[in-house]
Amino acid sequence: MDPRIIFARLYVSLQNFSLKREEGQTMAEYGVVLALITLAVVATIGLLGTQINTKLSDVLHALGG
Repeated sequence: MDPRIIFARLYVSLQNFSLKREEGQTMAEYGVVLALITLAVVATIGLLGTQINTKLSDVLHALGG
């Protein structure tokens, strides 16, 4: 089979697929995004929390407390 025909059929198939999918994001997709954002926030707070605690302890010791 001619490669141009294969690519033409693939192109048409991809166009039809993208035109059919217009319903937007579902609740499951929103849930996945929310879970990823929550995980990123928790990880960031976990990483920065120890550094903030260390700096506050240094300030407390510098003030004589």
